[in-house]
Amino acid sequence: MSTEPGNTQQPAGLAATGFGRRRALLAAGAVLAAGIGAAADELTNGDRASSRSTASNALPPAPAIPFHGARQAGAMFSQQPATQLISFDLPQTSAATDRETLRKVLGALTRVLSTAASETPPDPRLQGAGTTRLTSLVGVGPALAARLGLNVPAELADLPPFHGDRLDPARSNGDLLIQLCASDRWTATVVAELAGTAAHAAGAVPRWTQSGLLPHTAPDTTPRNLFGFKDGTANPDDAAAEQWVWGPPGPHHNGTVLVYRRIRMDVAGFAALPKERQNLVIGRQADNGVPLTGTAEHDDPDIYAKNPDGSYVIPATAHVRLTSPRLDGGARMLRRSYSYDDGPDDRGLLFCAFMRDPAAFTRVQNRLATRDALTPFLEHRASAVVYVLPGATQGGTLGEKLWE
Repeated sequence: MSTEPGNTQQPAGLAATGFGRRRALLAAGAVLAAGIGAAADELTNGDRASSRSTASNALPPAPAIPFHGARQAGAMFSQQPATQLISFDLPQTSAATDRETLRKVLGALTRVLSTAASETPPDPRLQGAGTTRLTSLVGVGPALAARLGLNVPAELADLPPFHGDRLDPARSNGDLLIQLCASDRWTATVVAELAGTAAHAAGAVPRWTQSGLLPHTAPDTTPRNLFGFKDGTANPDDAAAEQWVWGPPGPHHNGTVLVYRRIRMDVAGFAALPKERQNLVIGRQADNGVPLTGTAEHDDPDIYAKNPDGSYVIPATAHVRLTSPRLDGGARMLRRSYSYDDGPDDRGLLFCAFMRDPAAFTRVQNRLATRDALTPFLEHRASAVVYVLPGATQGGTLGEKLWE
């Protein structure tokens, strides 16, 4: 996406060519023509040729994505096909004890996540296929921050209730949130186990977990959601992200706020709409993501353009119109959402958006909840807000500025 630094994923290693097998078949013919000795020679030569072909076509393994840096990699680098979110609570004893528990948990997570993301992760389950390409982020919730007097942005707060919400408390909120992103489900699962075990041993109590996925897409293209539409097209560029996503200069400069919403989608109901109606509901063309007023996907939707009869080209109830920064003083979010599939009756979107101030999401969601033509096909089932900590420097620990 446009806000992310260059992180073009190298293609996976080429599959074996099968050259040796073809040579083996030729060798079998040689058995009929020239006897077992000739066949053995042909097989040997075929195996050598196959080895040379595979070696010459193999691509070097992709380098590991650095864990250490000013900002956490999970909010910086390109989205990957698999994600796992894990939420924890901290036992409530005394403020001093709980602060020490949080220090231990953050220290344990720093060690586990940095090791899992390294060039040589020690767990054998993460070996043998090159680097993990793991990216991660860790954030703290507003209730924990208030309880322990942590140094977090003043804007960090839980979301208010919205019209139509059907939130499950057992799958919402939490004192601590980890998001893992990887190129495959296996890596996300293994690292989730490692991180969960380390956090629990340090004193955190598991609250909820949720897996998500993306379709495989070419680099620098926008993934699609389960409705078939591109999701995340209008993300801010780097300059806009500095204004609206990352904190201002100071202790929170390299942090941000993550708003998470688990949204059940009526995929079958939406699919039953005529294609033209789907486009009007969203405000974009399904096939290419182009706004109804534009000619290319990343054209800025003109929410004021009208048809000859005076109606808006992008309808007043279209999702694109109601989420337009033009209606919100230019405020923008960095959206990095995933789809989820928890069974035939529970599929949808893991809305993950980063912003400096979660009030921006509140303003947008208040418009959507009452006016969005997409609302009949959506149910918000879970929610969380966390302050995504600045990154850890080499030798440092996540959350060091929480105590300042």
